[in-house]
Amino acid sequence: MERLETHGCFGGTQEVWKHASATLGCEMRFGLYTPAHDPGERLPVVYWLSGLTCNEQNFITKAGAQAHAARHRVIVVAPDTSPRGEGVADDPAYDLGQGAGFYLNATQAPWAAHYRMHDYVVTELPALIEAEFAASDRRSIMGHSMGGHGALVAALRHPGRYRAVSAFAPIVAPAQVPWGEKAFSAYLGPDRAVWAQWDATALLAGAAERLPILIDQGEADSFLEDQLKPWIFAEEAARLGHPVTLRRHPGHDHSYYFIASFLADHFAHHAAALQG
Repeated sequence: MERLETHGCFGGTQEVWKHASATLGCEMRFGLYTPAHDPGERLPVVYWLSGLTCNEQNFITKAGAQAHAARHRVIVVAPDTSPRGEGVADDPAYDLGQGAGFYLNATQAPWAAHYRMHDYVVTELPALIEAEFAASDRRSIMGHSMGGHGALVAALRHPGRYRAVSAFAPIVAPAQVPWGEKAFSAYLGPDRAVWAQWDATALLAGAAERLPILIDQGEADSFLEDQLKPWIFAEEAARLGHPVTLRRHPGHDHSYYFIASFLADHFAHHAAALQG
């Protein structure tokens, strides 16, 4: 493991690390913010999953997360969005391949060799963080767009692993929208029963845990009507009695300006669960 960046920030340290991932079969980078803490102290961890075309830099440089993390005394881990490298399968389109891992475990060639972002985020990365840094096993997860999809799926598939979950403009029903249909067809093949295992809306019916879910969505988001459709998830959750708060905000788009506007509420949501 190699540290690539370190910056003092709000009394703590923002770092970027590189390591060899056994799960993905390539080198991976992640951002790590650690607040000021006492020697030997173990802090809870919020995992952030970014969206299409992003890497580990977007959230740590644009969202203003460090101030919130310092105030609530939580570590923030922001991994890259996909495996990378010359030997990793890719596609010229922005919504498939490198930068578009969709936080699932691919089963189809050529993707299956490296595209296991779900296992990386849920298992390998937390094990590394908890072994090498001042991190406890109190975890929560949140994300944006494709990363919001990844966060919801991780929490729904692994009851007891996370203490809180939230999302900004998530792809809540990927099996019903073009982004998801394209990615699932490539990574998982044509069987829609397999797709349901990676679709947050489909997973709600079998959820063994009722973690309250916070979702923020901008009304001026250009992807709202075609790709995101958060009402599908909210309506299914209401039918099943799963606690979901969906907040819709006029004038806000899909950008990090939107995320920064409401990130304080998400950190409060996570900190209450992590430190309660």
